[in-house]
Amino acid sequence: MAEPEATDARLAQLEADNARLRRLLDETGTPDGLRHGLRDTLAMLRAVLRLSAETAETVDGYATHLEGRLDAIARVRVAADTFGEVSLHTLISDELMVHLIREGEHATLEGPSVRLRPKAAQLMALAVHELCSNAVEHGAFGLSKGGVDVTWAVAGDGTSAPGDLTLVWKETGGTGVTPPSRRGFGMQVLTEMLSYELRATVALAFVPDGLRCTVDCPLIPRIGRLVEDERADEGAEPP
Repeated sequence: MAEPEATDARLAQLEADNARLRRLLDETGTPDGLRHGLRDTLAMLRAVLRLSAETAETVDGYATHLEGRLDAIARVRVAADTFGEVSLHTLISDELMVHLIREGEHATLEGPSVRLRPKAAQLMALAVHELCSNAVEHGAFGLSKGGVDVTWAVAGDGTSAPGDLTLVWKETGGTGVTPPSRRGFGMQVLTEMLSYELRATVALAFVPDGLRCTVDCPLIPRIGRLVEDERADEGAEPP
């Protein structure tokens, strides 16, 4: 990546800003729950900034992609601060809309009402953001007939006992999609961060008309839960 000195300076500045914010949180008597959530977010921002710098090929590419990644995290953080949890359906549809992909036109979304805890939601939003960006730059969204079907299901009832959440991202209408020649940021999010943080297993298939991505993770309390009526549950406090 070009201009490593500038990147190192940005990283050093972010580390200093984060240290000052952590001290401020400790000194002002911030509630434990809010402090813990902000610490998680700060840790994720540091990881995203550093990994973005390590995988970017140009400074312009670094800046452009970093902005989108930070925006994805910020949108979920706002929702989590408001409701305590984040709707999986809303998370995906919002990210698609940022890329001008409208549900019902070039995208279909189908699955039960699942609400994710803040940290899990931020990771999932980052993964969906990378899938969307890849589809715009290299896959189905770059073509007029391209689209995506996103489905998810929960094994078991997901309420009285933990089940497994399975999410499938299936692009259609692409042409000549092939595996990437290098492991960029998106691949590392999907194959490493989700595995480490959510105990997820991820399967990727680069078929000619688009990418297929399947994410399986346990729907345990620290990750999320299945709800009977998402609209009725929107303002409820998490268990």
